[in-house]
Amino acid sequence: MNVYDSERMADVLRPLGYATTDTAEGADFVILNTCHIREKAAEKVYSELGKLREMREKRVAKGGNGMTIAVAGCVAQAEGEEIMRRQPAVDLVVGPQAYHQLPELLTRTARARGERIGADFAPNEKFDALPVTRGTEGVTAFLTVQEGCDKFCTFCVVPYTRGAEWSRPVKAVLEEARALAGRGVREITLLGQNVNAYDGEGPDGKPFTLAKLAYALAEIEGIDRIRYTTSHPNDMSDDLIAAHADLQTLMPYLHLPVQAGSDRILRLMNRKHGRQKYFDLIDRIREARPDIAISGDFIVGFPGENDRDFEDTLDLVRRVNYASAFSFIYSPRPGTPAATMAAHVPEEVAKERLYALQALLSEQQVAFNQSLAGRVLPVLFEKKGRHDQQAIGRSPYLQSVHVEGGDHLIGQIANVEILSGKQNSLSGKLIQS
Repeated sequence: MNVYDSERMADVLRPLGYATTDTAEGADFVILNTCHIREKAAEKVYSELGKLREMREKRVAKGGNGMTIAVAGCVAQAEGEEIMRRQPAVDLVVGPQAYHQLPELLTRTARARGERIGADFAPNEKFDALPVTRGTEGVTAFLTVQEGCDKFCTFCVVPYTRGAEWSRPVKAVLEEARALAGRGVREITLLGQNVNAYDGEGPDGKPFTLAKLAYALAEIEGIDRIRYTTSHPNDMSDDLIAAHADLQTLMPYLHLPVQAGSDRILRLMNRKHGRQKYFDLIDRIREARPDIAISGDFIVGFPGENDRDFEDTLDLVRRVNYASAFSFIYSPRPGTPAATMAAHVPEEVAKERLYALQALLSEQQVAFNQSLAGRVLPVLFEKKGRHDQQAIGRSPYLQSVHVEGGDHLIGQIANVEILSGKQNSLSGKLIQS
């Protein structure tokens, strides 16, 4: 979602004559788009701001132009006043629901007057104000359809930084998707903090489910692949599971975070589901789409987690057998209930558990990738590789696929025989039609 937000910030600034650059050294305007999920990411903001301040001071000292510095995203939403206090070099603080105000805020700042913090806006105001035409390049694109969260997991800041669950109207989503297709996009990834809780207003004024939205998107000419992330187990509805069986455009890859394998820890996390419910859900999904690849998220070292709890997590991983996963040590976030819980796990214990979990997840990921050797998969080619005539594309399961002699296929889908699977990618050869 931060990638999507960054693209949209570039879109609203483009009419002012701004264009993106890969380095900050020569930039007139630098925006740090931030995440508040983990403490390390939030603290990195202040480190980067210090570097930008020094960069700006050196430029001014040499007689060059200054640099406008902005902080956007969820850290801006949660710590706006603190950012301005800790780092006076910051000119603008813009929350995730207010980046459509960037041109106005930038103009005000340039004139050295007016408010510098823009954070409290409703999501519908943001999307209504964004330009319809996006500056997306390439054959894949992100498309935000839902924002916010009503789940209130005890470790998570999203309900406090992104607000309550809100879904974009179906009409607006389809319009943006058609515009993307018109620019050559062939694969879209629908985004939301709880994307499978989507209930946007449909053509008849009634709520649309994510499954209905997927069917509608599949009717758009040029859109050949649909993905969505991130989902919550409690919102994995019957019609969405059925859509995975019926809709070939919906890729056989599902990111369905469980976070822990212990019922006791899941209750402390306020996940509102247990391990058995998760197992049953996975069984139903695989029955509907036998070739589906499952991805997940895991937190180790949650307050109160003991050795038995962690063994339950390892057991869940073995039983589900993930194709890929993300795993982290618990990071206390200020203002969340978990931050005040007792029995915090010692760092060295949490690290040992993380290494053990990641070793198991890595083993499963490699095994899944290697199991694809000998299969023929449709690959959407996205860009040229590092070697001459090499091309890199995406499999239906989201892995990178490296193919020699495929550079003429950028933007197309072609059948590839998989020769080998590695940790994070596949190698293959083109099947000549």
